[in-house]
Amino acid sequence: MPDALVPASLLVVVLSLLASLGWGVADFGGGLTSRRAPVLGVLGGSQLAGLLIAIPLLLLIHEPAMRQLDLLISIGGGVLGALGLALLYRGLSIGRMSVVAPVAALLTALLPVGFGFLTQGFPPAPAIVGIACAMVSVILVSRVSDDGDTRPSGIGYALAAGTTFGLFTISASQLSDDLVISPTVVIRITSVAVIGAFVLLRKQAWRVPRGLWPRLLAIGIIDMSATAAYLSAIAVGPLAIASIIGSLYPVITTVLAAAVLRERVTRTHALGILAAGAAVALIAGATA
Repeated sequence: MPDALVPASLLVVVLSLLASLGWGVADFGGGLTSRRAPVLGVLGGSQLAGLLIAIPLLLLIHEPAMRQLDLLISIGGGVLGALGLALLYRGLSIGRMSVVAPVAALLTALLPVGFGFLTQGFPPAPAIVGIACAMVSVILVSRVSDDGDTRPSGIGYALAAGTTFGLFTISASQLSDDLVISPTVVIRITSVAVIGAFVLLRKQAWRVPRGLWPRLLAIGIIDMSATAAYLSAIAVGPLAIASIIGSLYPVITTVLAAAVLRERVTRTHALGILAAGAAVALIAGATA
């Protein structure tokens, strides 16, 4: 990645923030659309839509050939990604977004952060404090009162999705640093194949009303772009930093849920959002 304008140590923060923003928007859109259409249809359609941008980019951008290991990691990532998104979208569709997204994100961050510490060492002290603030942020944002809401929490789906995404992140960190678009394409193709096979074997409902197709296109493009940004982030900077900033996407999902669905944002939520800002500032300052 060129770093003439932005140092590599700061570039990882910028790219991770872009990934977090994209995932937060895509997850909100996917969860909301899954309330009006089958989860598998929303998931498969959005994943397929992402390829509409990824494949042309692959033809335009000349990346080195993938090693056999890179190909295997990307295929495994596609399986994990499809499973994780299915669990997450299901949780977001039947549960409360302000619970499902943060809990899933906390697990998504904890596994690769621990792995990064073991394999890449500890970052500077301010960055460690920032990582702690980010984890506190996710915990605070995940705390909601019942407020008479009869919708289930969806905590089981959140735990399963977070573990799956954490494993995906760890495996993606083993890709060659000079590959971004080609692994993204393989991951997406594998995800679409896994979802399609599940639909055929289990005969699950999948048809999405035509009026929702533009949403699927937007969700797929945003999610694919976020994944590409994240793969770029872990290629230029520490895994622990990239994963913890990328895990802040529930803040975006929670804000959108409050603005669009009128889900309540409590004082605890506000503190969590402030903690997220402090986390980003501390990590950016430590890596600048």
